[in-house]
Amino acid sequence: MNAPQSNPPDYSASADEHPAATECLTVPSEYAGLRLDQTLVRLLPQHSRSRLQAWLREGRISVAGLSCPDAKHKMWGGETICVTAAADPAANSHVAEEIALSVLHEDQDLLVIDKPAGLVVHPGSGNWRGTLLNALLHHAPELSEIPRAGIVHRLDKETSGLLVVARTLAAQTDLVRQLQARSVKREYLALVHGAVASAGSVDAPIARHPTQRTKMAVVAEQGKRGKEARTHYSVRERFAAATLLECRLETGRTHQIRVHMASIKHPLVGDPVYGRRGGGNALLSAFPRQALHAWRLTLLHPRTHEEMSWESSLPRDFADLLDALRANP
Repeated sequence: MNAPQSNPPDYSASADEHPAATECLTVPSEYAGLRLDQTLVRLLPQHSRSRLQAWLREGRISVAGLSCPDAKHKMWGGETICVTAAADPAANSHVAEEIALSVLHEDQDLLVIDKPAGLVVHPGSGNWRGTLLNALLHHAPELSEIPRAGIVHRLDKETSGLLVVARTLAAQTDLVRQLQARSVKREYLALVHGAVASAGSVDAPIARHPTQRTKMAVVAEQGKRGKEARTHYSVRERFAAATLLECRLETGRTHQIRVHMASIKHPLVGDPVYGRRGGGNALLSAFPRQALHAWRLTLLHPRTHEEMSWESSLPRDFADLLDALRANP
């Protein structure tokens, strides 16, 4: 820790000069020598480090009335730090929005939704509105009483296909238990680069990428870093530069199929994160999203315990790509 300078600057502004909406705090003497960003984390633990850094950049934080965007600014102790917080977008994200939904099944316990590519499932950074959750709250307002509006599993934004949503707490508990017991069967169609010789399985733990935090990655071993992940696949159709696979999830990790297929050198066509360019094939290069569709969903109804299954046709863009590949062997 660096020692404070011998002559601290003269701060004259007081907390009374700030509007009521601004929160002002006095820096304890024991924080002398800490950087401003370190001090903020200690004084305002209810806010994330990234949010505090954003407020610094936006000029929402001052030290004794002086705008101080430099996170490395040293504290003396006794200064008044004032923070004018920006509204938390997450606070108003769970609102009903009139967004069209394709509902394949609906009863008093659950909904089965056929999600289009491009629709985010749950509000999050950069997508606080216009999500499946917002659409569900409009379609079935009672879902506001259910955690996550009844959503029990997710699909990536650009993955299309089937999702089940619980309409009651009892149904949600039952469906979560089925997912944990791996009795829910989720089957996907995935178009991958290259020629896949035969059916197989990928049994490889998945964790957050060690350096690229927006990505997931296969890790060396299950344990502290990696969670068990298992994907089974079989060949449905072969093309000159790609293979259409049926994939069945035994576990449900983030980006699981995308990560596992990339790990065996057959990344999904159109995947901007784990994929590759079309390898000279103009049709594959032009496809704008990962070619992944959740086409079949099977589970036990949470009330009747009857096995139920639904299927979803390929969306038009995916089907058109396959037709074009068939026409250009």
